[in-house]
Amino acid sequence: MDDVTLGFTLIGVMVALIVVGLPIGITLISTGAVGVWLIRENPDLAFRFTALATYSGIQDYLFATIPLFVLMGLLVSISDVGKDTFDVAQNLLRRVKGGLGIATVGANAVFAAVTGVSIASAAVFTKVAVPEMVRHGYTMRFAAGTVAGSSILGMLIPPSLLMIVYGVLAEVSIGAMFIAGVIPGVIIAIGFVVMIWCYATFAPHRIMAHTESPALKDEPVMGTAEMLGKSVPIFSLVVLILGGLYTGFFTPTEAGAVGAAGALIIALVRRRLDAAKFWRVLRETGLVSAAILFLLIAAGLYSRMLSMAGVPNAIGDFVEHLGLGPYGFLIAFVIVILLMGMILDSTSILLIMVPIGAPIAQAMGFDLIHFGIVTIIAVEMGLLTPPFGISVFTVKATLADPKVGIETIFAGALPFVAVMGLALIAIAIFPVLSTALVR
Repeated sequence: MDDVTLGFTLIGVMVALIVVGLPIGITLISTGAVGVWLIRENPDLAFRFTALATYSGIQDYLFATIPLFVLMGLLVSISDVGKDTFDVAQNLLRRVKGGLGIATVGANAVFAAVTGVSIASAAVFTKVAVPEMVRHGYTMRFAAGTVAGSSILGMLIPPSLLMIVYGVLAEVSIGAMFIAGVIPGVIIAIGFVVMIWCYATFAPHRIMAHTESPALKDEPVMGTAEMLGKSVPIFSLVVLILGGLYTGFFTPTEAGAVGAAGALIIALVRRRLDAAKFWRVLRETGLVSAAILFLLIAAGLYSRMLSMAGVPNAIGDFVEHLGLGPYGFLIAFVIVILLMGMILDSTSILLIMVPIGAPIAQAMGFDLIHFGIVTIIAVEMGLLTPPFGISVFTVKATLADPKVGIETIFAGALPFVAVMGLALIAIAIFPVLSTALVR
């Protein structure tokens, strides 16, 4: 068996192992090590290669961004910043049709700019926004679907853990990825807002359970001082992190450190952090960071094995032989990601597909920053598609009402998937939408 055939065989073995339930990290590192062993026919070399990948895979200073941004996100989550952001958005949009849905999208977008984790956004706003929306006459399907749909902004609007993972795998600047995600994130958020407004204006029966519901305009008005008090903490973090990154004053790692320190100060000032909560936050930070870093080590070994076997070059030659062209390859790549999104989580998809796709995309003339944004949007769509849909399952698990079926939330999130699909097409056709701020 030649090396290329062996490489494709090991990809098939890896998929089979994942399907039967073996953890993705163990699957990647084991298939990578066995692949090196079989390609070089030297078990000692395979073990040394694995040890080298383990040491060199995460020794770079850049990898400190992962625990720092995880820590910042967890500290922000326990500080009730998400609830305050929603309250302010609700007050500002009280006279707009579909105002509560739009407020949820807006609050999620701002919250995303400091947490970087979609699941955190889904959990926070399920508790905060869904009860308010249902109380004001919105259907449970629309309320839960809006939270699930808008939660994906957490992985697109920087900082984002997925962008860090992609940047490491594709060997591109994480700071550039962060900046490149701003315009696409804003485009998708605006798309969500327009979609909700259109529903509320032209088809209110699709989102309202009944017409006689409490009006937002009859709710107590929040004073300017109160709005500022609730807005200043999160907007200060947003300006601090994105401003520092955009101006080049901070590296991504320094931005993570500054953001984590700012989130800690906010939690302490608000008296939301005692010793027990702080220990829990540190413990969760360690568990999440260790899991991500192990996956990156495994993906690094897997990527090197694929390159050693010549798999990316073989796929590139095959695509060129078929005459698909760059965008034909991009369409096929996105379709595979969308299909994988039905059975795998976002990080696993990146770990499997980026080592294969990035070298081919670069050889075909794609800017890897642009390619990364398209890839991440496609991966995020998988968070809302059955049967896996981890954001949908997070909303379901957090909902107080056990009678709400998972199919109800999937149905409510479907229009958001459609908006993301349109944005994906636009960003794929016009690369400047993702690279304008980077160049």
